Amino acid sequence: MKKILVIGSLNMDMVIEMKRMPITGETVLGTQVSYVPGGKGANQAYTAAKLGGKVKMLGCIGNDDFGEMQRNNLTECGVDTGDLKRLKSQGTGMASIYVDEYGDNTIVVVPGANMECNVSYLKEYDHVLQECDYVILQMEIARDAIYYAIKRAKELGKTVILNPAPVPDALPDEIFSRLDYITPNETELMKLCGKEGDSVRDYTEGARELLERGAKNVLVTMGKKGALFVNREREEVFPARKVLAVDTTAAGDCFNGAFAVALAEGRALGEAVTFANAASSIAVTRNGAQTSIPSREEAEEALREMSVHVRTK
Repeated sequence: MKKILVIGSLNMDMVIEMKRMPITGETVLGTQVSYVPGGKGANQAYTAAKLGGKVKMLGCIGNDDFGEMQRNNLTECGVDTGDLKRLKSQGTGMASIYVDEYGDNTIVVVPGANMECNVSYLKEYDHVLQECDYVILQMEIARDAIYYAIKRAKELGKTVILNPAPVPDALPDEIFSRLDYITPNETELMKLCGKEGDSVRDYTEGARELLERGAKNVLVTMGKKGALFVNREREEVFPARKVLAVDTTAAGDCFNGAFAVALAEGRALGEAVTFANAASSIAVTRNGAQTSIPSREEAEEALREMSVHVRTK
């Protein structure tokens, strides 16, 4: 098992469930509220560790109860949290997540301590970058820290996976050439390309554009349409497992964490994407972020179910 380093955010998620989303100026009644450890970085680290990966995380939390809950939750599932930075001047990041009866969500993030996951912090723990094999990043920490980590990881010969979420208006051209995998969802892909579209053909054209900018491999998560993989030699859609979704909050994070684990285990690309599809198909059937992540046994069972379905079609 190769080593996975996740650099990213840690948030406490306040999840509010409701029958439907309010429109501007409207008040609706919620049905339930819960507090769940989240943050894209923490979710991906949690997933990778729970699925059997050897995982370390770099990030920042506040000197508060939410920060302690985050650290404990990650540690209990096997993430090495020894080098998380705890701040007295900032509270732990928070996210307000609104989930409707169909499992769709909208999210508002208050970064808090996450913005202190900066270049100086990463330089202090350069030995951690040196010791890993895979580096996973998202976009919920300081932008210059993300770009520095990508540059430094490639200098060290690491495999770099960027999940561009929340999606920026643009990424510097020099960043694309340092990415081994970029993993947007369909909305994020279209925004990065500055285009509109809602078909697999549109997403394929968008992925090709990211290849032209320098990315080596583009992996687009498309919800119930599955996952689209595009590089200069291959274009393929990997079908999703059919389930009844109740909450899509951490689906992309689960996908990314599972994908990294599969790669770290030496699985072939197609097997890694299918494993990630299987794991995330379970996550959407459960509420919350880290509370929705499946065990390794559950992910393998879903993978076997998908394999049987493919053979019997």
